Parts: sequence; C-alpha cells; structure tokens
Amino acid sequence: MGIWIFRTLVVLACPALVYFQISATMRGLGIGAAVGLAIVGLEYIVGEINLLTAISAVLGAAGGIIVAKIMDYTVFQMGNERVYHVWDKYAVLRYFALAVLGLIIAIRKVPELDDLDRDISKLGKRRGADMKVLDTSAIIDGRVTDICETRFLSGVLIVPRFVLQELHHLADSPDALKRARGRRGLDVLARLQENPEVPVRILDKDVPEIPDVDGKVVRLAKDMGAKVVTTDFNLNKIASLEGVVCLNVNDLGTALKAVVLPGESMPLFVMKEGKEREQGIGYLDDGTMVVVEDGRRFIGKRVDVAVTSILQNPSGRMIFGKAKGENQSNAGRKEAA
Repeated sequence: MGIWIFRTLVVLACPALVYFQISATMRGLGIGAAVGLAIVGLEYIVGEINLLTAISAVLGAAGGIIVAKIMDYTVFQMGNERVYHVWDKYAVLRYFALAVLGLIIAIRKVPELDDLDRDISKLGKRRGADMKVLDTSAIIDGRVTDICETRFLSGVLIVPRFVLQELHHLADSPDALKRARGRRGLDVLARLQENPEVPVRILDKDVPEIPDVDGKVVRLAKDMGAKVVTTDFNLNKIASLEGVVCLNVNDLGTALKAVVLPGESMPLFVMKEGKEREQGIGYLDDGTMVVVEDGRRFIGKRVDVAVTSILQNPSGRMIFGKAKGENQSNAGRKEAA
C-alpha cells in the first residue's frame, strides 16, 4: 500500500513542479505527468531486475560508449574529412547501438559467471591441483583440520555455499544439540581458513534440481571432477554409485589404528562387564573395544591382555583376548595336577 502512495505522489509532484517552476501551461503539465509516469515505470522495472543484472547492464552500456569513443578517435586520426563527416553524421545512432549492444552482451553473459568457478577448477585440475569438497559432517567432525595441519591432505578445500548455510541453520536451531554441532562446524571452518598451507574456498554454486545437501555435494564434486571429504557412511555409498572418489575420515582413522596381532599382549583397563557371562570390556586409546574373556573380576583394574582374535567389519574393529594372569594361573593349576 505504501509503495502505491509513493508512486501517486511522484506522478502528482512532477506536473506541479513543472507548472510552478518551468512552464505554467497545459503542455508543461503534460510533460510533468509524462516524466512522473516514466519515473514510476522505471521504478517498477528496477524492482523486478536483479541487482547484479542492473549493475552489469550499466557497465555493459558504459563499455559500449567507450568503444564508440575509441572508434571515433580512430576515424579522426585517419585525417580524411569526408569520411569523418559521414561518420559523425551517424554519431547518435552509433552510440545508441553500441550502448545497447554492450548492455545486451553484459546481461546475457552474467549468468555464465556462475560457471566460471567450474571452468577455473577444471583448468586447475589439469595443472595438477587436487580439489576436495567438504560436506557438513566432515566439517562438524573436525578431524579434517588435524589432517590438514599434518599435511596429509593437500589441494584446495571447497566449501559450497549451501553447506555453509546448513551450518548457519544448525547454529541457530532451538535444539541445544543441533546448535552446538552448528557452532562447532563454524569454529572448525574458521580454523581451516587460518591454515595457510591448505586454501579454503567458499563456492557460490548451487544444484537447484537436487533438494538434499548430500546429493548436492556429490553432484557438485562430480561436475568439478573433485573428491568428497565426509564422515557420513550413506554419503560415501552415494558417491561410490555416482563414480565420485570419497575420502571418509572414519576409514582413515580405522586404517591408522595400531596393528595388534593374535598372540601379542597389551595393557588394558577393564571398565565394565560384557554381554556374555564373565566378560569384561575395555577400550584402547583409539576407541577400539576389547572383550576380555573371564575378565569380569578385573573390572576397575589394569591387566595385561593376550590377544586371541580380531574381528574387522565396516563399522570398526573389535579385539578379543584373555587376561595374562588368568592364563598363567590356569597353566599353574594344570602343572600341579
């Protein structure tokens, strides 16, 4: 409602200004009304045009006029008065045509700026650059910063704008857990940007035809020929189906766990009882669970455990063993018998 009041005032003010300041005639009123309507029409058009498009149009028109000026100077330097007279005769038409042409070229080519990152990225890859797209889970997890600081992860780290927006939404969530995860993700991203060894780039490119963020990340990485860094098992599977190389931080952590072979011994603090009778449960420093047979009576104590077997599955690794004191006491009872 307010905008229409403003437009009405503009349409009424222009004829009044012309009538009282320039020409107190009906013609002056008509000219003022025409100017007011033109202003309202331009205001409506500008309101419908994207700001970037408007700026591009102005710069394109200015570029066209500059080209016209350069052409005028070139013809003038030829020194042929007859040619210059004919050339100057069409000056208005020439300036108008080149300004409109520059405007059209700028407006038509501005959307291609969105693909410029992709083209530059492909060029960078051909020159040996290695790009990696970070998803939300990898940023929140935080271990990627430690990997970068140890220089095991190189190349350009790309954070899509929609991933950054998801972190903002999480940070503003009313749920305390989601809010903490979002804020942690933003802190990790700030820490990544402080590392001069690995450049972090925010990419303003969306994939509007795909609604979910995981799908957007995979498609963007596929289009750019990049890899995906994640801790999400499901995204890992989607990336594999799409033919995108996925670097799962959890897989890296599993691969870097200390190798323990059957028959070796290790110190272990038994924390709790297991599911089966008389079992004890302990954990290594890397989080690997160790099941100690007949270890219930050692709960709350540190004992040496002899590894009997290792179970490896996609979700992690589990170690089974026996307390060495238990093995020695059993051997002693057998010798006494």
